[in-house]
Amino acid sequence: MKVNIETIEYIAKLAKLKFTREEAEKFASEFQEILAHFQNIDNEDLKGIDINTFEESKSVLRKDEVKEFDNKKELFQNTKKLRENYISIPKVME
Repeated sequence: MKVNIETIEYIAKLAKLKFTREEAEKFASEFQEILAHFQNIDNEDLKGIDINTFEESKSVLRKDEVKEFDNKKELFQNTKKLRENYISIPKVME
């Protein structure tokens, strides 16, 4: 798949991003390199390799503990907007 500047501009429009022409050209070449890398991976011979086997590793998880945080003002000092004791975020989907 060839990535051109029109594709980058279309993706930017969908994501509500703005790029200069130079940035779009740079992204197009970077995306093209990424896709070329995936093409190289796709060309590898993986016969005889079971993709469902993993190395033995043990997950180390901490025990979940409920802790009361007394200083709510310090806890929420970097939030833009609060509603009651909850962080209010902008609507993501229209």
